[in-house]
Amino acid sequence: MEHSFELIAKTFQGLEEVLAQELIELGADEVQIGRRMVSFRGDKAMMYRANFCLRTAVRILKPLKHFRAKDPEDVYRAVKSVDWSEILDINTSFVVDTTVYSTEFRNSKFVAYKVKDAIVDYFMETQQQRPNISITNPDLRLNIHIAEDDCTLSLDSSGESLHLRGYRTATVEAPINEVLAAALIKMSGWKFDCDFIDPFCGSGTLLVEAALMARNIFPGVFRKKFGFENWKDFDPELLRAIFDDDSQEREFAHHIYGYDLNLPAVEAAQTNAKAAGVSDLITVEQRDIRNFVKPEQPAVMVTNPPYGERLRPEDLSQIYRFLGEALKKQFQGNDAWVISSREELFDAMRLRPSFKVPLHNGALDCELRKYVTFEGRLENFRGEGGIVKTDEEKSRMGEKGRFRDGRKRDFSRKRGDFDRDSDRNAERDFDDRDGYERPAPDFADDPELAAVYRNLRARHKSFEGARAARERKEWSKERGNDRPRRNADRRDERGGSDRFSRDRRPSAERRFGNSPRRGDDGSDRRGRDDFRGHRGDDRGNRRGFRDRRDD
Repeated sequence: MEHSFELIAKTFQGLEEVLAQELIELGADEVQIGRRMVSFRGDKAMMYRANFCLRTAVRILKPLKHFRAKDPEDVYRAVKSVDWSEILDINTSFVVDTTVYSTEFRNSKFVAYKVKDAIVDYFMETQQQRPNISITNPDLRLNIHIAEDDCTLSLDSSGESLHLRGYRTATVEAPINEVLAAALIKMSGWKFDCDFIDPFCGSGTLLVEAALMARNIFPGVFRKKFGFENWKDFDPELLRAIFDDDSQEREFAHHIYGYDLNLPAVEAAQTNAKAAGVSDLITVEQRDIRNFVKPEQPAVMVTNPPYGERLRPEDLSQIYRFLGEALKKQFQGNDAWVISSREELFDAMRLRPSFKVPLHNGALDCELRKYVTFEGRLENFRGEGGIVKTDEEKSRMGEKGRFRDGRKRDFSRKRGDFDRDSDRNAERDFDDRDGYERPAPDFADDPELAAVYRNLRARHKSFEGARAARERKEWSKERGNDRPRRNADRRDERGGSDRFSRDRRPSAERRFGNSPRRGDDGSDRRGRDDFRGHRGDDRGNRRGFRDRRDD
């Protein structure tokens, strides 16, 4: 029996408990929740299964060394002390990813250079040759995490971020991250015993993730490659056994519905459902939220409406008002889960949520809210056995510190460009020390730059305030009145994969030799040979209410 070792599963803030439950169900040992991470223990098979099966993990790291460092030279010495000949050779290219939360280490790139130098110097001293560095397509990814003086050096077993499933061949603007989509569905408590609906489906990520979960198809079936496949101890037979095991898959007796006003989004969702091999479970139609029709069967709704980066506030408010009306009039007796980034948009729904969860969608602070819809009065609903809030939800709502600042959530606007690099920007690294004060989110890798940014923002705010005051004074003087105008005057002015032997991987023979295929009837239930495809056309977002939003 192979020995177990420490592993770290990274995720997004707010999804740690969901990921921990996944690991427990997978059979991991010593599962412990941290910040943006969950640590656990397992053997090589567990590491392979974690990469293959987990829906809410971003990366799976295998720590090589824990150490403390007060300066870059300490980092250099600690990294150089590792026996790198057991991990890579001179023909192996590598890259170093860094995450730094420290007052001493101000530049994450400099830390990466010191790690790189230590590895190169190790090989130069022992073999008089050096391995190559590759930023774009490395054979091996290393990760170093520094929180003050606490350092962890790890091997990245995933390679590309695990949110890159591989089935998304078409997209519209700002699609929701697959990991977050899967987590929203899990948080909803959907047991696959009713229909699933998303009235703002975009390119269909929530729909596809729901279908994969309903059939219990693991996301790893679409991956082209995992990082551990380049490791010296890679076991292809073990990985092939995991790929070919479909014993957990099941039938789904209900249906999944998606709607969107944007026709290109509807077409993208249909394309992605086909690529994932679940188009038989999903129906996507072009439909305005104002035309929402009451479902014929019981259903759960999980949706991610537009947040409003280009639409006028009144247009956005109308969208959420129509959504609230649809829930009240056409969705009675069912539960709806809505994620958004702005308090006033939730208010426009004119519905009282029964449960709230603080989350992050990329660089946006968000909330996931549950709405229980029913006819008549609340006391009558409860008297008939209706449940507004489960015991688990009551417990979570009572937790201290769910909302760190304790204020009514007036959610912050975009803090960074998540779409530019959804992997690096969204997966801020792990730190299991509660209460740790992080640098400014926009400049997490450079505290010095973050301080400069905060100073500039403060000066800008002061300047704008002074300028506005001067303009008001000059405006009043032009009218022979240098006193500040009354509020009434102001109101008047404004006016009113193909790698293995399964049928979804037809070219398995090229990697592992000839092996019997499941589904030798010639069907291609899971879709295409190559799921990467093109990025799609975002030009269709010009109509209706679609704007910068997540799918």
